Amino acid sequence: MGFFQVINHSVPEEAMRNMEAVCREFFALPAANKAAFYSGDNNRTNRYFSGSTYETGGNKYWMDCLRLGCSIPVGDSKNNWPHKPPNLREVIEKYTMLTRDVGMELLRLLCEAMGLRPDYFEGDLGGADVIVTLNHYPACPDPTTMIGLPPRCDRNLLSLLLPSAVPGLQISHNGKWMNVEPLPNAFIVNFGLPLEVVTNGMLKSIEHRVVTNATLPRMSLGTCITPTKDCLIAPAEEFLSDENPPRYRGVTYREFNHIHSIAKFGLSSVRTTRQT
Repeated sequence: MGFFQVINHSVPEEAMRNMEAVCREFFALPAANKAAFYSGDNNRTNRYFSGSTYETGGNKYWMDCLRLGCSIPVGDSKNNWPHKPPNLREVIEKYTMLTRDVGMELLRLLCEAMGLRPDYFEGDLGGADVIVTLNHYPACPDPTTMIGLPPRCDRNLLSLLLPSAVPGLQISHNGKWMNVEPLPNAFIVNFGLPLEVVTNGMLKSIEHRVVTNATLPRMSLGTCITPTKDCLIAPAEEFLSDENPPRYRGVTYREFNHIHSIAKFGLSSVRTTRQT
């Protein structure tokens, strides 16, 4: 299954609590302090946006997000991040490095389990800038008509999510939506669609969504490991044989992202890359 939780990891609790505090402080800022980063352009790496980005069929989604790109090492990329709250850049830089290390270690363990060389995902497949998302879901006056995040499978290779104690994340299982009950100080790990394609369907990306809460706001923090734009996303030879032919056609990650943008209209990225 492409969703699981990781405990006993190497990220100190202090780093997690500091990141949560920065998230709360950023979204509590006056609108004028966030306006310079607001953008509906999906191609802009560093931006602040609202749920209207996912508008489909006249529906809007009840969420706000600060999305930041982080080079490894972070270096000058943090100069393009918001400067308020004052400690935002320092806290996010430290947290990003720590959580990326956890993500890369998980990928190395997956390689070991699947018989791949340990550094298989350390090149172009996992070598793009890390994407960090600070997600805020305000209390919603009518949760029956507004959802926090639409059903989707992620376009990242692998994501680590630090959720809040307020429930809201759900995964699709056997045609039903199931609540994810987070463990204390655990990261929720999510396999993205590229990982499903590379393993020729051995690993599955799971559809998920976020529902709203009538009385309590909710936040979550995502660290996303992604391929480089020109990286070929295709089934690896190690997963192919006469008995197990390619289930997906190869595309560059740039093309994959373009295909993924269609998903909000009800078309899965994986379906569009499957062999016919």
